Amino acid sequence: MRIIGGKLKGIRMNAPASLPVRPTTDMAKEALFNILYNTYEFDSCDVLDLFCGTGNISIEFASRGIKNVTAVDKHSGCIYWVQSVIDKYKLTEIALKKADVFKFLEQHNQSYQIIFADPPYDLPTIPLIPQLVAKNKLLTENGLLVVEHPSLLKLKDQPGYTETRRYGNSSFSFFNYTP
Repeated sequence: MRIIGGKLKGIRMNAPASLPVRPTTDMAKEALFNILYNTYEFDSCDVLDLFCGTGNISIEFASRGIKNVTAVDKHSGCIYWVQSVIDKYKLTEIALKKADVFKFLEQHNQSYQIIFADPPYDLPTIPLIPQLVAKNKLLTENGLLVVEHPSLLKLKDQPGYTETRRYGNSSFSFFNYTP
């Protein structure tokens, strides 16, 4: 895992191979951050990173000066790894939560400018993510939900869908609930 921008640019981190993760590729991550960086003022954004895994996306946001990142994962190994990176690089912008993402979305009421979700590709409930975000009004006005998913999965029928961008076997689907 490599940080591609900001104060930690160029740093490589090797997460334990035992973690049940599939990190976002550098190419896809760079494309995503080009889109987000040209749309949002990071120093005033609150971000929610769902299924944070190695913390790849949360750490990239923190490196680029994001105001606050809430990173959620239920795997103890992932939480331990991300906490070690937070401590090592003093990334006080990241608040780490050990929780089941779907329960978290049902019970949470804070809204965010950006929500990023990178669920396991074999998870059959991926379409619930945009439904729960919409139902619980977890995006601010002009906020954006980005769901990374296998390119074969189509999410265009979910509430708030705007577009999908494909990067090989992975795609990002974008959702916006602003009237």
